[in-house]
Amino acid sequence: MKLESKDFPKLQISLLAMLVMVAIGAGAVLFSRDSVRQANSAFAAAQSDRNDIDGKLKRVRSEEHEIREKAALFNALKARGVIGEEQRLEWVELLKGIRERHRLIELRYEIAPQQPLEKTPTGSLTLYASTMKLQLSLLHEEDLIRLLDDLRRQAHALVQTRRCDVSRIPHRGAENTLQGFLQAECLIDWVTLHEPDKGKGGGK
Repeated sequence: MKLESKDFPKLQISLLAMLVMVAIGAGAVLFSRDSVRQANSAFAAAQSDRNDIDGKLKRVRSEEHEIREKAALFNALKARGVIGEEQRLEWVELLKGIRERHRLIELRYEIAPQQPLEKTPTGSLTLYASTMKLQLSLLHEEDLIRLLDDLRRQAHALVQTRRCDVSRIPHRGAENTLQGFLQAECLIDWVTLHEPDKGKGGGK
């Protein structure tokens, strides 16, 4: 096909139209890429915000769970009488009851003045301990085990046994006299939790 001079204006128009279409297409591609990039940036920002919110929500739930656990522990300790001033009279009555229930031959005790467990108490509540020296005569070792178990379960305090020394008692006295075969000496801490400078007890 041979082009004539009269065909050049038409060809120019077609070329111009093609260039316009190419320019429009290129603009559309660039616009589309920019839109995709902006959408990806917006999605990433939204995802980051969501992750941040999820993280904060998890921390709040974790803190709420921890607060509930601490509140439950506090209420349990308070119900047991661990939180508050020590109740020495109750401890003495408890020992008497255990002695009568298990028919212990002899039981003697001495309670030292109350001391803080922390050298420098801080906060509104502090742990205090009153150390008891406990001496008793036993028919057998199970008497001591039952006594310590009853103290831990029933005392209005946390009872921690530091040590117990058990020795055999030589036979003495008349045959019809009830005597123990073992002598036990224990050191026991009666632990309570309350405000500093309010736990000052004397020994018995």
